[in-house]
Amino acid sequence: MKNRKREIRMIPVEKIDVLNPRERNSRVFEEVVGNIKSIGLKKPITVTPRKTDGGDERYLLVCGEGRLKAFKSLGEAKIPALIIEVSDDDAFIMSLAENIARVKRRPLEVLAGIEQLREKGYTPKEIGEKTGLTTSYVQGVLTLLRQGEERLLIAVEKGTIPLTAALTIVGAGEDDKAIQTALQEAYESGKLRGKRLHDTRKIIEKRKTHGRGMGRSTPREKNNSVSTSSLVRTYQREVARQRMMVKKAEFTQQRLLFVIGALRQLYADENFNTLLRAERLDNLPKYLAERVWEGHA
Repeated sequence: MKNRKREIRMIPVEKIDVLNPRERNSRVFEEVVGNIKSIGLKKPITVTPRKTDGGDERYLLVCGEGRLKAFKSLGEAKIPALIIEVSDDDAFIMSLAENIARVKRRPLEVLAGIEQLREKGYTPKEIGEKTGLTTSYVQGVLTLLRQGEERLLIAVEKGTIPLTAALTIVGAGEDDKAIQTALQEAYESGKLRGKRLHDTRKIIEKRKTHGRGMGRSTPREKNNSVSTSSLVRTYQREVARQRMMVKKAEFTQQRLLFVIGALRQLYADENFNTLLRAERLDNLPKYLAERVWEGHA
């Protein structure tokens, strides 16, 4: 990769094209916007120039999508950018490498990034050098990808199962006895203890019942394979499910507040209290009682 020219200058945000777009955590994004608004941009984005067919100059974003989006949300017309001259292929690789190497990365971004680099023809050693990951880690992830082990892959990236333990489980094949032996060895070596061992057993049971993939009713199939798109779809389904749970919780909370307010008004009526005592209905469940009489003890 040759960088023939490097300089920092202000460039129009509308002339920047995002090469490798990704979804962002809204809370983290708001923090980025807040920091830029209060103290400014600490690190310029990185772009590479391109000429359009009409001769106009545009730029491909290499690094700093979050900072670019933050500037746009703040209504800024220009942004400080480090200008480098690299090929489209090198720009894409640099963008992937930055996404993988971020500290606050999401599990599926790591897996998708490693697979995309492999598809570009890079070896595990080269991927490790570009991303800051160890060669053994990259090789292990690629092994799990080839085996279609979505459940184990996500568990590894979440820190539920050590990569070495996941590879040992895969190496045991379909033999339940061999899998149990692998778990025992992991326990004795200290790699799996307590909650991690419990969680690993649950994952293995789901893997046995529902297959290696994350589909809800997909039976285990031979030569099952994982793709970037299937991993992303799995992540998106889980995000949608959790959002629905949050909405249901918020709705339930609103109804509960309404009930508590109504009960407070009723209990303020002495005639109502007399009627409840006569019918022996003057006791409330502890959860409701604590909220109805909160601040009235």
